[in-house]
Amino acid sequence: MDPYLQAQTSLRTRLARGLWGVTSALLFHPSPRPCHAWRRVLLRCFGARVGAGSRIYPGCSIWAPWNLICEDVVAIADGATIYNPAPVTIGSHATISQQAYVCGASHDIDSPAFPMISRPITIGAYGWICARAVVLPGVTIGEGAVLALGAIASRDLQGWSVYAGAPAKFVRKRAHQHV
Repeated sequence: MDPYLQAQTSLRTRLARGLWGVTSALLFHPSPRPCHAWRRVLLRCFGARVGAGSRIYPGCSIWAPWNLICEDVVAIADGATIYNPAPVTIGSHATISQQAYVCGASHDIDSPAFPMISRPITIGAYGWICARAVVLPGVTIGEGAVLALGAIASRDLQGWSVYAGAPAKFVRKRAHQHV
């Protein structure tokens, strides 16, 4: 049997993803933009841990709600993708902007079977993943860190710092302030 044709996830995950796909198509994506509480309820029904005041917009894509952990007041914008075969943890007051891609898996390119490799991602409190930025598997974005427009985080980012480029490089320290 061709290893490229073998399922990369369990039957249970595939069934849950199918049910989530139907639910998100019928109830999540068509919901009006202001209905954040409704989308939090739907995500929680599928095992997500979503804190109070989080604003998860209807145009975002979440691969596996059961692997999503959001603290209070998290924002996930329209067009953002959370690809999370492994847990993705987003700290309070963090923002994932439009068309950002949080990518929790890849494939072992050196194996003939090309198996999927999943690694958890953590985005610290007050972090900001700007529009079209990418966070790769296993990366930790420190508290208050900013990943600039279109940047690619392939390594951990230190807190209260700004990173830009591909791969992301340190630009400057960020003022450390809480409201």
